[in-house]
Amino acid sequence: MIVVDTNIIVNFVLDGPQSKACYALHEADSEWFAPRLWREECANVFATYERKNLLPRAALISAFQDAENLIGLRECEIPIDRILTVAHRTGCSAYDAQYIALAEDLDLKLYTYDKKILKVVKELAIQPS
Repeated sequence: MIVVDTNIIVNFVLDGPQSKACYALHEADSEWFAPRLWREECANVFATYERKNLLPRAALISAFQDAENLIGLRECEIPIDRILTVAHRTGCSAYDAQYIALAEDLDLKLYTYDKKILKVVKELAIQPS
């Protein structure tokens, strides 16, 4: 069981520069958790892909459904008090604080490509390779 951020999810369901590492990560551990926020962040990435004509809408909708199946019932709501506490302590955005809080609360590693998260929670965050 691990916590993953949106970049990991997107690279798993869409071909990208880190997809191979994300496939290997999933092969090693397929129980991925994420805060509910992953949906909005993923939708935002996909909207950018569509706006830039990188992929057709049908492909993006299919990829989003793949992401929903990937996370399944392992998405979690993070209480605002917890978000603010982690954001204050780490200096991270409220968005990033949700991933950190979830990993801390579940006592799991957080997989991310986010440089700030990797720097401020070194004991918790791992970059897939």
